[in-house]
Amino acid sequence: MAEAPKVANKNDSTLFKKFTANSDIGLTFGFFGIVILLVIPVATGMLDLLLALSIGISLLVLLMVIYIKEPAEFTVFPVVLLTITLFRLGLNVASTRLILLDGYAGRVIESFGNFVVQGNYLVGAVVFLILVVINFVVITKGAGRIAEVAARFTLDSLPGKQMSIDAELNAGIIDERTATLRRQKIQKEADFYGAMDGASKFVRGDAIAGILITLINVIGGISIGIFQKGLPLMDALQKYTLLSIGDGLVSQVPALIVSVAAGILITRTSEGVNLGDHLGKQFRVYPRAVGVAAAMLFTFAILPGMPGIPFFILGLVCAYIAYLLKKHAGDWATSDTVQKPKPGEKGYMGEEDGATGELASAFVKPGSMEDLQKMIQIEAFTVELGYGLLPMADKKQSGDMLDRITGVRQKAARELGILLPPISVKDNLELDANEYRFLLRNKEIARGGIMPNRWLAMNVGGSEVQLKGVTTVEPVFGLDAVWINDEERKNAEINGYTVVDCASVMITHLTEVIREHAYLLLEREDTQKLIDVVKEKNPTLISELLPEKVSVGLIQRVLQNLLQERISIKNLSLILETIGDFADVTKNPDDLSEQVRRKMGHFFISEYETEANLINAITLHPQLEQLLVSRVKRTQFEVSLMMDPALTRQMLNEMAPRLNEMVEQGFDPVIITTMELRLPFKRFFDPSFPRLIVLSYQELPNKTQVQNFGVVSLPISNEQQPQVTGLEEPQVATA
Repeated sequence: MAEAPKVANKNDSTLFKKFTANSDIGLTFGFFGIVILLVIPVATGMLDLLLALSIGISLLVLLMVIYIKEPAEFTVFPVVLLTITLFRLGLNVASTRLILLDGYAGRVIESFGNFVVQGNYLVGAVVFLILVVINFVVITKGAGRIAEVAARFTLDSLPGKQMSIDAELNAGIIDERTATLRRQKIQKEADFYGAMDGASKFVRGDAIAGILITLINVIGGISIGIFQKGLPLMDALQKYTLLSIGDGLVSQVPALIVSVAAGILITRTSEGVNLGDHLGKQFRVYPRAVGVAAAMLFTFAILPGMPGIPFFILGLVCAYIAYLLKKHAGDWATSDTVQKPKPGEKGYMGEEDGATGELASAFVKPGSMEDLQKMIQIEAFTVELGYGLLPMADKKQSGDMLDRITGVRQKAARELGILLPPISVKDNLELDANEYRFLLRNKEIARGGIMPNRWLAMNVGGSEVQLKGVTTVEPVFGLDAVWINDEERKNAEINGYTVVDCASVMITHLTEVIREHAYLLLEREDTQKLIDVVKEKNPTLISELLPEKVSVGLIQRVLQNLLQERISIKNLSLILETIGDFADVTKNPDDLSEQVRRKMGHFFISEYETEANLINAITLHPQLEQLLVSRVKRTQFEVSLMMDPALTRQMLNEMAPRLNEMVEQGFDPVIITTMELRLPFKRFFDPSFPRLIVLSYQELPNKTQVQNFGVVSLPISNEQQPQVTGLEEPQVATA
């Protein structure tokens, strides 16, 4: 006996699963039934059931619209709207057939004709027309206009939103999966609002069809009653007009409900809560407005000639609500708003856990051993924030900066193959309120400023529209930008600006700084951890390499050389194999790193290709190349290039305009030379051209072709080569 309910529940669950698994079959039969309504007569009892179903479906749609959290969640609403409209028109055809043939169309229509309008067809006609006007002129027309504007704005802002996602992905703020989900979300919003723009026309057409069908029913019914059934004019008018008005009311009530649902859905904003919670949250913010409304109602209550009791009761209700809102404002503020901390409070900011991004806030007893250790400890990398930016790093205030910094570390591991040390996040009262800076082992390497609660708009599309805001310069790429507010954001996106939030600006800057200084962050202990990872899958390689052939320090130097030129060390097994192959020949880390680059060329050369297997690059004249090769100086531990000032000036004058021209045309500034000259050439000219990419011919895959953008040559013969004297000491570039 005790197990019987469980069996029943199991059967019910199985039946429900079967129903949901075959919902496509149910939908097919539903459309087929609508078609049947158009061509086959329906019994009055079945028509009553279908009319009740129509009203029930419209109420269900309205309730779903109230409880959804974002408009785009109800993506099937346009299809549902079309289906309901078609179903209602099918019921109109079926009811019209019964009204004109039998003079009776069921209890539902009869009840609406007699009970709702008390059997008075003139009152029924007026009520019907009022409902049609409300539906067609007020709700449908307004909702249609909003849907049209929303669709246009959403589609116009789509490119800007996609570019913002790409910028956050490239900066390491989000991963590939999150970027894909965001792209799908904005595409779904665009599809939804575009479909709603067209779906609003269904509602308008339904309202017009309701008027025409009712008018046809009245004229057709009176004509049939008089000419075919021989009824007197007043009897035919009374009977068929009431039936037609009842049929029109039965159709217009669910149509009005669905129109209201469409209007609510299209006017909703994405707040992440349902409509009731959203309204409650908005009204709780302004208790004074409710109090003023109570005072105005009391004023109406005491005016001469006014019914004082209703206004007085409503005034009391509003006054009591205003009192409750004022009394509990602190409680609601705790849950709805963010409490700002006191800037510079001791122990506020601590060290970020590299794995979880949690803030540690620990007080250390002054003079203790732990305090002394903390004083002499140097963090590998530190982010310092002005007090105005502290809420962005506090999870209690919905700050996500720590999670984003964790994302930067994950992106570095994913793209560069480096395990970054934990990044410390601290406050600094010496900075301006909205200023930040990055420290590498307590040395400042970058600084910037952002404006909280604003958006940075960058004119990457060449728009001529001027935005209202504070002009600035984007810290990474030096682009002209404007700090704008929320009201100006949509205008910026429509006009092709790339718009990002203030936290993304700082995280993008952080990502670029870490890429530039990753080689300085790679410590020997981190190198050993990377070697241990390779050892788990390839123990033979590590046992052959360490410690007989090379040391961990030598491997670290090779990896730093690669990272310094932004080459990923993620393929560490291949790097270590190449080091092992040439370790018997040389222990020079520069020579070993060049051999590694040669072996890995087909992995990273594609990053600089303008087309498949094609690189646009500047080359050196053979005579100049031979001259520079003769000035390469090699020692046991480093490679350098010895240059005199005259030759240096001439080469800078030749290279600068060509490199600038490449950048202006959208190409990477690439120079290709021989393997012997590549590294010393890069190191010597790196201070003058920090973004210069120097490749060697030996690194290029066999299929890669070089499109010569220009040749650097100097009018120097062998006899005219500059001589080094005691007055002109040669400039030497070292590691």
